[in-house]
Amino acid sequence: MMAQFEVCVFDAYGTLFDVAAAARSLAEVPGRDGFAAVWQQVAADWRAKQLAYSWLRAVARDHCDFWQVTQDSLDWALERSGLGADADLREALLGLYWQLAAYPEVPSMLAALKRGGLQTAILSNGSPEMLQGAVDSAGIDGDLDAVLSVEKVGTFKPDARVYDMVGKRFACAPIEVLFVSSNGWDAAFAAAYGFDTLWVNRAGEPVDRLGAQPGRVARDLTGVAQIAGVA
Repeated sequence: MMAQFEVCVFDAYGTLFDVAAAARSLAEVPGRDGFAAVWQQVAADWRAKQLAYSWLRAVARDHCDFWQVTQDSLDWALERSGLGADADLREALLGLYWQLAAYPEVPSMLAALKRGGLQTAILSNGSPEMLQGAVDSAGIDGDLDAVLSVEKVGTFKPDARVYDMVGKRFACAPIEVLFVSSNGWDAAFAAAYGFDTLWVNRAGEPVDRLGAQPGRVARDLTGVAQIAGVA
């Protein structure tokens, strides 16, 4: 079957990699009862602040890499839960963030895209080192043609300069790109940019009220190869 696209590009955190995995796995460790009682709130706050800080820094033109954003947002989340003084907990969570699990369907989905002749890439706010750590931990490096970090342009999504990186790397037009993200706002702004987009809405959330909307919505990544025209 002829592919409908030249490149399939994925957001990383929350799309390919489970951002709650670090907190969830630590909550299961014996002796972490205090953290186990609040881990879901910590994980949710951590992620919410991680996104908020990236947007605020982009608007203020006060860029730092995503590892700093990740640490700052965790510090806020731990303090809110009354665990801000637990340095050991902080270090354990940050260490696990470099080993986030991929969602179960990710390896077979990427392999199907490659068999179908598509180029594949990550386009993420993550720093190059963070992204490589996650890719290596998940064992998916062989099914990716590029791992693109916003550090090359010095700002975060949804700045158009971030989406520009795809065309520059693969010499393709926006309409030749299938862009996949678990963030509704990311998929919306990517659609406005000109990409064909898929929002992976695992939580069943409402569509964000923005100037554009994702082209497609799915609950997971299992149908990506079919959407891309290679299955």
